[in-house]
Amino acid sequence: MSLRLAPSSKPSTAGSASVFDTSNSYGLHDTMRFGMRQIASEVTAKHPLENRLAEWENTQDELKMNLARNMYGMHAPIKMAMERSLVIKARGPSMLPRSSNLGLDILVGKDETIDFEDFLNVPELSTDMVDVHTVMEHQLGIRV
Repeated sequence: MSLRLAPSSKPSTAGSASVFDTSNSYGLHDTMRFGMRQIASEVTAKHPLENRLAEWENTQDELKMNLARNMYGMHAPIKMAMERSLVIKARGPSMLPRSSNLGLDILVGKDETIDFEDFLNVPELSTDMVDVHTVMEHQLGIRV
């Protein structure tokens, strides 16, 4: 259980281990145990901020779940995770693009923030260009 506010600046070692960490008794990379060797992870050094940006949302979600568990008990994070999974599986109106999930945004708390998608006027994310009645009539097969 971690109450970390910001992710670690060190990259996680889950997918990228050095040859020294994965070597067998002969000093060679053990492919059978650790999979294929990734040269890119050995050659390019990543900036410490890159890992923090990549793991920011996961760390914040983990913090919220741990705080809810400490305050309300084990049922609260289980209920929150169940609600998120149900909203992700639910299909919204077909006039909205697939990337739009208002229910998930409300549960996560992104409905109160303004991101770059909100003001860049990307046509795929806009709903004011669609006539809702025409779309629903087309779905139901109603001819006018």
